[in-house]
Amino acid sequence: MFGKFKLNCDEATTICNKNQYGEATIWEKMRLMVHFIHCKVCSLYTRQNNFLTTLYKGYSHQCKNIKHTLDQTQKEDLKSKLRNYKA
Repeated sequence: MFGKFKLNCDEATTICNKNQYGEATIWEKMRLMVHFIHCKVCSLYTRQNNFLTTLYKGYSHQCKNIKHTLDQTQKEDLKSKLRNYKA
């Protein structure tokens, strides 16, 4: 019966990544938890992956408020440099 729960580490990391985006099924999550009992490396990978995702989401909210465009003078300067560029 427990043979159905067996995962190798590659499958576990794939499920971990799917779970991070809410795409893992309940069955996959159960298999992942059983795998964590035997594999501390995958458990650590999941914790680190979740930490990095949380960290990135925190910075991405700040980044959305910053305007990432050139002003008109910068655009004109870039256009003139491109016109004068000779390959």
